[in-house]
Amino acid sequence: MSVSTRGRGWGARSLGDCVLRELDPLVAKRGLGEAALLLRWREIVGARIAGFSQPARLQWPPRPRAKATENKGKRRETPREPATLVLRVEPGFGLEAQHLAPAIIERVNAHLGWRCVARLALRQEALNVASPPPRRPPRPD
Repeated sequence: MSVSTRGRGWGARSLGDCVLRELDPLVAKRGLGEAALLLRWREIVGARIAGFSQPARLQWPPRPRAKATENKGKRRETPREPATLVLRVEPGFGLEAQHLAPAIIERVNAHLGWRCVARLALRQEALNVASPPPRRPPRPD
């Protein structure tokens, strides 16, 4: 638990908030911008899709240089092109992921709150999914 001295008194923050804040710069190097896309992938796309896919990175198109307009020499901001989400897909599930691409894009954009992703690129490779610990049988009464 982390203690904050902001405001008028002491307050506790959850460990999850601290972890997300520390992970954000690391995942930004992969173009993702925020760790929530990696950490909450199952919640975003659902258990079925998350069972055979993982996000790898967001590939942004090159940004064109801003051109100076004729009036007052101010630079005009050009709208940013949407990114391509690179998904790692379990071998054999590429076709299914391709058919579900519109639903995946819609769910990711809904989670992010803006039209961030326009396309999917699929890489078929084995996923490194941590298996759940084996269940112990209940103790006898």
